[in-house]
Amino acid sequence: MNDDGVVGLFQGVRLTPTQRRIAHSLVQHASAAAFLSAAEVAELARVSQPSVTRFAMALGYEGYPALRRRLREVTSKTVPPPGGNEMQQAVRAEMAHLDRLADQLADRDRLAAAGALLAGSRPLPVLGLRAAAPLAAYFAYFAAKVLPDVRVLDSGGSLLDDRLEQARAAGATAMLAVVLPRYPRESLDAMRAARSAGLSIVAITDSPVSPAAEYADIALTAAVGAQLVFDLHTAPMALSMVVLQAICDAAPDDAQRRLEEFEQSVNRRQVFVS
Repeated sequence: MNDDGVVGLFQGVRLTPTQRRIAHSLVQHASAAAFLSAAEVAELARVSQPSVTRFAMALGYEGYPALRRRLREVTSKTVPPPGGNEMQQAVRAEMAHLDRLADQLADRDRLAAAGALLAGSRPLPVLGLRAAAPLAAYFAYFAAKVLPDVRVLDSGGSLLDDRLEQARAAGATAMLAVVLPRYPRESLDAMRAARSAGLSIVAITDSPVSPAAEYADIALTAAVGAQLVFDLHTAPMALSMVVLQAICDAAPDDAQRRLEEFEQSVNRRQVFVS
C-alpha cells in the first residue's frame, strides 16, 4: 500500500472534521478503498454518503468516482520490497520514514513557530497517553534541562483534567501533545479541553489526517512503523528531539544558561561517572 501517495492527495487542503475522518479512513485502508463505492467508504468512516461526495469535490474532483480512479492510480504505484527477512525490512522501513522526515524539515517555518510557542510556556505540559507515554517522558527528560517547569501528563481520567487546569493556572500558554495510533480518545479529549482553556497546541502525530491534527494549532508529523507486531516509533522520537532543538533555538540564551547550570549541578553531585 502506498500510504504516502494517498496522504499527498490531501496536502494543503483545509478539511472539516468529517472530511478528516474520511481522509483518515482512506489512508488506513488505501488499497481496499480504491475499489470501494462511496456508500462503502461512508460506512467505513462512519459518515453519510453525501459527505463522501462533498469530500471528493473539496479535493477538486467531480465526484467520488473520479477520486476513486485517482486512488487506484496512486495505490498501484508499488515500490519493490527491500531484501532480507521481515525484521530487516521493518528496520529499513524506519530508515525510509526518517528520510521522509528529513525532507519535511527543509521548510523550517512551522517548526520554528512550534518552538516559539512551546518555549514561551511556563510551565510546559507534555501530553502522552498509552503508547505515546514513553515518548512524552523521553522528551520531557531532556526538555527539563533547558526549561524550568516541564509537566508530563501520562495518565488519563479525572486527574488529567485536574493537571491541565493546574498547569493553566500556573501560567501555561501552550502544550505539546504526542498522539500516536491507535489515538486514545482521552488524548483527543485532553487536547479539546486544553484549547477551551486557551492553550495553544503543538502536536506530534503520524499523519496530516490524524485525528489529533484537528485540535492542533501546529501538527508535526512522522510516520509510525507498522511492519512488526507492535508499532515502531523511530521517526516520532527523532521528531521530538527536533522540536526540542527548535525550543532551544527560540530562546538560545536561556537554554545555554540552564544547560550550564545543569552541568554545574551534576558535576557537584557527581551524578555521572564520565
